[in-house]
Order: sequence, then structure tokens, then C-alpha cells
Amino acid sequence: MNQGMASLARSPSAMSITRIPQGHSKSLQLLKASKVPYVLPFHRIHIRRSPVCCTKFPQWEPSPVTYALTEKAGDKFLDKSSELFETLRSESSDSSDEASITKAEDRTDTTNQPVAQLQFLKWPLWLLGPSVLLGTGMVPTLWLPISTIFIGPNVVSLLSLIGLDCIFNLGCTLFLLMADYCAKSKNLGQASKSKPPVSYQFWNLVATLTGLAIPLMMLFGSQKGYLQPQLSFIPYAVLLGPYILLLSVQMLTEMLTWHWESPIWLVTPVVYEAYRVLQLMRGLKLGVELSAPAWMMHTIRGLVCWWVLILGVQLMRVAWFAGFTARAQRQLSSASADA
Repeated sequence: MNQGMASLARSPSAMSITRIPQGHSKSLQLLKASKVPYVLPFHRIHIRRSPVCCTKFPQWEPSPVTYALTEKAGDKFLDKSSELFETLRSESSDSSDEASITKAEDRTDTTNQPVAQLQFLKWPLWLLGPSVLLGTGMVPTLWLPISTIFIGPNVVSLLSLIGLDCIFNLGCTLFLLMADYCAKSKNLGQASKSKPPVSYQFWNLVATLTGLAIPLMMLFGSQKGYLQPQLSFIPYAVLLGPYILLLSVQMLTEMLTWHWESPIWLVTPVVYEAYRVLQLMRGLKLGVELSAPAWMMHTIRGLVCWWVLILGVQLMRVAWFAGFTARAQRQLSSASADA
């Protein structure tokens, strides 16, 4: 009895609910027969559970903490979101941006290293290119005796002269390749193309075709008998054959530089025309050896004067192009400064 009252006196949170089995009903009847004054019936007790309040929230839920504005906070109020996923997303984006920036810096560093090495390799070319041009073009023409390459008005002398011009053409090609390499931009990713004006192309074609048409007209007039005394084909080929051949090579080279938009389109005719003057001066010496007619000697002198004039025009075009480039750079710098 006392134990039952103690169990009822306990707090609801510590109370245990038990069921009385049917086997104990006889003991209850005995208690009634013994005239016990109070009998407490055990009914089923229903306990209503109250909701549990917890102030600790999981990490994925926003905290209900309210923020109070202070004077020191200013515009920094709620700069960062209280959401976990938004914070993680922002932190991951920041880390990815920093990683991309570091990768870009590493990439630029790795690309700048070979560019610097290539720029270092360009320095010897400024001396090597002109040396190749001097050794293959000027030295054989100026210091090689005429007797070693000219035996007489025959095919052997013609082939010897063509061989000298082929050596010059090889050196000129190497020189132009070195000049094209040195003219490229420091940054290899940038394009360094230069297209010549149409007027420049037209002027070069007119000058080249004129220099090609004059000797061919002389040959035609000599073969038809309009020019006296006549000159046979072999002496004519020895005097002006290498000139016509090299002039054709120059036309092909200039057209290729125009098509490729190489920055050496302004240098190519100057190199060939400077050698052509020496080539025609060599023809004057050979004309004296062959006892060429007067009209032939006057033709060669006229060609020398023509190509000296064209060479002067080309040099003036180089000066014009330098001034044009300086003006373009000045306008570009002023436009960038205004922007």
C-alpha cells in the first residue's frame, strides 16, 4: 500500500506505467473480503508528451539569431549569408577564382620563359643575316676576277654567271627569312602580319615589268634586224640572261611576301635591286670583253640608271613607312590615354 502511494507521488517524468495481469484478480478479491477500507483501482494513465525545444540547430539550418545594427557595423551588415550552403558556395567560388588566377599566372610565367629565350636568340641574327648577304652577294661580285668566271661567249660562261646569281639568291633567301623572324612580335600569340598598300604593289609591278620589257625588246629588235650590228643569242644571254632570270625570281618572291602578308615586303625589293645594280655593272665589264655593239652598251647603262632610280624610290618608301608607323603609334597611344 505504501509502495503504491509512493509510486503515485512520483513525478510524471519518472513514472512507469505497468499492466496488471489477469492472474492477480484473485488477490484483489481477497483484499475486498478482508475489509480493507481503501482500494485504489489501477487505470491506464495516458501521458501527453510535450514538444521538446532545443536551442542547438544543425549546421544545415539557419540560426534564428537576430542581428542588431550598431554604429561600427555600417554597410557591413549581413555581408555574409547565414545559410551554410551559400557560405560554402561562396567560399568554393572564391577558392576556384584564386586557383584559376594562380594557374593563369603560372601559365604566363611558363610562356614568357620560352619567349624570352627566343628573343635572346634573335640578337645574333641582326649580325648574321647581313653577313650572309655580304658573303654570298657582294664578295664574289667585287673580288672574284672576271677571268675565272668568263672564258668566252659560250654556254660555260653563261652557267658560271648564273651560278654566281644562284649563290646570291640563296643568301638573299636566308637573309629574308632571318629578317622575317626578327620582325615578328615578342609575344608569339599575337599576329605580326603586314599587308602592303595596293598602290605600292602596282608601282613595283610596273617597275619590274618595265625592267623586264626593255631587254626583251632589244633582243627582238636585234633578231629582226632593226638594230645594227646584230648580236647573236649566246653573247646576249651572257650579258643579260642572268639579269632576266634574277628579275623573274624577284617578282615571285615579292608576290609570295604579299600573299603571306610578311613584314619583309618593304625590304625584299631593296635587297634585289641593290644587287641588280652590281649585276649590270658586271655586264658592262663583260660587254667590253665581248666587244658588244654600242646600242647594247647604252641599253645596259640605261638599265643601271633605271634601277638606281627605282632603288631611290624604294628607300623613300621605307622612310615614309617609318613615319606612318610612328604616327599610327602616336594616335593609338593618345586614344588609349583618352579612354
